[in-house]
Amino acid sequence: MSDQWIDSWLGVARFQRYIDECAGDRAKALDLYEWNVEAGQALMHDIAHFEVALRNAYDAAISAAWPHEKHWLLHPESPAVMPIWRTKTVQGIKRGSDVNFRTRKSVDDAIRSCGYGKANPGKVIAEFSFGFWRQLTNECHGEGCLGALPAHSVSQGHRAA
Repeated sequence: MSDQWIDSWLGVARFQRYIDECAGDRAKALDLYEWNVEAGQALMHDIAHFEVALRNAYDAAISAAWPHEKHWLLHPESPAVMPIWRTKTVQGIKRGSDVNFRTRKSVDDAIRSCGYGKANPGKVIAEFSFGFWRQLTNECHGEGCLGALPAHSVSQGHRAA
C-alpha cells in the first residue's frame, strides 16, 4: 500500500524534515513524526500547569501592590489598559507607537468575553493566553505597565533601569 497519503496529510515540506532525519526511510520518518507529536502532548500538559501557576502568581503579586479597591485588570487607571507611548524611527521618520496596544486589546477582549459588567477578575484572567503575560512583562513597556507598580511587587529583571 502506498504511503503517499502522508504527503497530503502532513505536507511534503514538513514531512521531508523527518525523512531527512531518517535517511530516507519513510516508515521510520512517520514513526518519528508520531513520537514528536506524543512528546509535544506530554510537554503541553506541563506547560498548561505552568501557565496557570504563572498567571496566578502574576495576579497575586500585582494585586498585592495595587493601591485601589477595584481589581487591577478592571480599574480604568490600570497600567494594563492605559496607552504607553514610545517614539520610534521607521525608515528615517519618527513615529509614535502605543507599545501597550496588544495588552490593552487582550484585556478588552477578555472583559467583553466575560460579559462586560459581569466580568470578574478570575474569569478575565482565565481568558488570557500565555502571550498576554509575556507582553505584559515585555521590556518595551519600561516604566509603563509593570513599571507603574511599586518595586517590591515586580521582579527587577522586568523593569526598566
